[in-house]
Order: sequence, then structure tokens, then C-alpha cells
Amino acid sequence: MTTTGRRALLVAGAAAGATALVGCTSSSGGQPRRPSAAELEAERVARAEAALRLRSATLARSLLERYDATLAAHPALAPRLTALRSTVAAHAKALGEDGTTTKRPAATGSPSPETSVPPAATAPTSTSAPASASAKSAATPAPVRVAADPRGALKELAAAERTASDGHTTALLTAPPEYARLLASVAASGAAHAYLLTEGARA
Repeated sequence: MTTTGRRALLVAGAAAGATALVGCTSSSGGQPRRPSAAELEAERVARAEAALRLRSATLARSLLERYDATLAAHPALAPRLTALRSTVAAHAKALGEDGTTTKRPAATGSPSPETSVPPAATAPTSTSAPASASAKSAATPAPVRVAADPRGALKELAAAERTASDGHTTALLTAPPEYARLLASVAASGAAHAYLLTEGARA
């Protein structure tokens, strides 16, 4: 082999060795980068905001279902409740319009003679397969229970409005500015609804 040939071979070998060394160094130091403190804080804030939005949207949806159950149990109350129900529906949509998925919480019983009205959206279908019936019954929450007396049903609605209003007021303290303004508006509306359902009706 000539001197020129040997020299070329050595150069090629050195280049290959350098490439292999770079590869080893890259793989040994290529562990996932740890997030910075600022990134961790941003993720924590995002998670907290998502949880707050979920709670607020769920609270509004639960109130809407209380209206629907009350109207189903007492159709004669429709002239009085329809406008309020429409406002609550708009609030529920606005609070969850960021794509938040809500799950309806199980309803608690009321302390007077009552009727149970299942929400139309969760009513089981007759074509459901027997194998999935038990799973569906376990996943479907209990129906909203409404007092048999219209006056009692209105009191329950007023109490639900106050509960939702208080919940939104508490949430707005830690909500981002834009969402906090929405929560404040919804909370004020809920307080007004509670008044109309009780004291306002006597005026």
C-alpha cells in the first residue's frame, strides 16, 4: 500500500472514530430535559384553572337540571320558571364553552314528600343491551328529586340558586380575570333569581 493510501485510510478511520464518539456523547447525555421552575409553576396554574372551570361548569349544569326536573314535575310553573331557566342555560353554556367536560353530581334528597324526575338526557333506551344495562345504571346518577308541593319545589330552586351563586363567588377569587368577571355576573344573576323565587314572588 502506498504512503498516500495509508494516509487516506488513517484519516478516514479518525473521522469515523470522531463520529462514533459524538454519537456516544449525545446518547449518554440525551436524557429528557427537566422542566424549569417556571414551567412547573405554569403547569400547576393551568391545572388549577382547569379544575376551577370544571367545578363552575358542573355547578351551573346541576342547577340547570334542577330547573328541568322542577318543570317536568310541575308544568304549571312554566310561565314563572321558563325565563329563569333560559338564563341558567346560557350561564351553563358560557361557563363550559372552553370545552370543559362536566359530569352531573348525584342529587341529594329533599326533606318533604317528593317525586323523582329523571333528566331526559340520561333516560335509558329500550334498545340497550342487557349486558350493558348494569354498567349504564351504575354510571347514570340518581334523578333530581323534586318536592311534590310546588311551593316546596320553588324553595328548593331558590336554595339551589343561592348555593350556585355562593360557589361562583368563591371561585372568582382565584379565577383568571376574564373568567372571574363571568363568574361575578353569574353569581349576581343567581342571587337575583333566588330573590324572585322567594321574596320577589310575594311582592
